[in-house]
Amino acid sequence: MSGKVFLIGAGPGDPELITMRALHMLQEADVVVYDRLVSDEILAMHTEGARLIAVGKAPKCHTVPQDRINEILLEHARAGHVVARLKGGDPMIFGRGSEEAAFLMAHGVTVEYAPGITAAQGASCSTGVPLTHRGLATSVQYVTGHRQSDKVLDLDWKRLADPDTTLVVYMGVANIGQIAIGLMTENLPGSTPVLAVGQATSASERRLVSRLDQIAADVRKADLKAPTLFIIGKVVSLYANQALTEILERAHG
Repeated sequence: MSGKVFLIGAGPGDPELITMRALHMLQEADVVVYDRLVSDEILAMHTEGARLIAVGKAPKCHTVPQDRINEILLEHARAGHVVARLKGGDPMIFGRGSEEAAFLMAHGVTVEYAPGITAAQGASCSTGVPLTHRGLATSVQYVTGHRQSDKVLDLDWKRLADPDTTLVVYMGVANIGQIAIGLMTENLPGSTPVLAVGQATSASERRLVSRLDQIAADVRKADLKAPTLFIIGKVVSLYANQALTEILERAHG
């Protein structure tokens, strides 16, 4: 008897940001295979009696290799179980969801999806910094700041260094200095504002406002750790203006 696998996006961290579709799928599952970034509050929404299997990865620490994760999903689906593959953010944005789906479908397993609010959207809403804004940014690009097996970060810097585009960097803490240099080499000004958001939308969220030519030093000084998202572009000036306004309002009572 063959079961099926739900690829579920748990959202950026805040349990109120999980979608109704994701919640319904999670509560239908017999087995929940979950990542490190899934919050305890969201994990607690599973059906009583469901089996929980942790397969989370941390930087430079993949306790369960991707091949083994694929096999775990396949084994439980083939045993007739409904499996929830629970991922932080959206499973189809830097989440390897498509790789897992391709593997499962190649072995005859039915796969269904529940999109999730990705970290960029979560950080945008929690900080009030838009990803696009008339007169500041007409488009947005998502890029990963990490390569598999720590390979060279060979991004298309010329395309990314667009002053009229907001650039969002996922998984970029370790390489933010290299990313900044790559962008500045293609003439993106060092004065370009940058907002770093750690653990976006969670109770532990941290924010750091900097500029492109200072962000690497500021991240080290602040000791920001993964998961941290970087929003690079003129839209960040809206956060800086908002923060300054709040300071002035408090100062004047």
